[in-house]
Amino acid sequence: MRIDCNAFLGAYPWRKVPGTSPDALVQALERTKIDFAWVTHLPSLFWRDPTEGNAWLYETARKEKRLKPVPTVHPGLAQWEQVIADAANAQAPAVRCDPLYLGLEPAGGEMRVLMAACGAARIPLMLAVRLEDGRQRHPNDRVPELAAAAVRALIRSDADVRLLVTHADRAFIEEVHFGSTPEEARRIWWDICWIWGPPEDHLATLLDTIGPERFVFGTGQPLRLPETSIAKLDLLDMSPDKREAIESKNVRELVS
Repeated sequence: MRIDCNAFLGAYPWRKVPGTSPDALVQALERTKIDFAWVTHLPSLFWRDPTEGNAWLYETARKEKRLKPVPTVHPGLAQWEQVIADAANAQAPAVRCDPLYLGLEPAGGEMRVLMAACGAARIPLMLAVRLEDGRQRHPNDRVPELAAAAVRALIRSDADVRLLVTHADRAFIEEVHFGSTPEEARRIWWDICWIWGPPEDHLATLLDTIGPERFVFGTGQPLRLPETSIAKLDLLDMSPDKREAIESKNVRELVS
């Protein structure tokens, strides 16, 4: 089984991106032999109230069982706790909050309250370091990248919260992992979409030094080609058990 924990639906405001419709995403899943995809409504990340895209996301996921909704929550808005309750009722695998896109202090009070709520609800929180390479971003796209120190502060703010961090590179992951306690590090999972694979040794090194149990399969599609994440694993010399852990087992443990 192969589960993509990092996919999007809907238009991107900064450039034309193909394959953003539900039908196109399902076709991409078929092409790449991905069984399920966790999906976020991409346009709403840029809205003043990102939760306005959640209803469409839930409806779309009800129509296509291979798509698992990851709704966006904004802890600075009224009734944000209802988003977490709705996610739990819909059996969503996670909720999403990208603080810098929402104008929030990454490790501020609102995010810390959100950490506690997610920990209490036993629902993982997803957040991205970045969405695109800074070299190809639109001049008006000035949202800074998430800092490793913010992730360390967030995981320390609540003893029960579990984080899924996407679009992180090797240096970022090492800074967070080796700057955290073993207990804190066990509550952070990393997707592989932004980690260099062969011929670079970044992914192989992380799997050796941190361990495959901390990594999950993610593509970032349609902003990134899903085949890239598959190729990284194809080119590594790893056992079938380790590959299965990255492609499906670890993410199932994240939500268990």
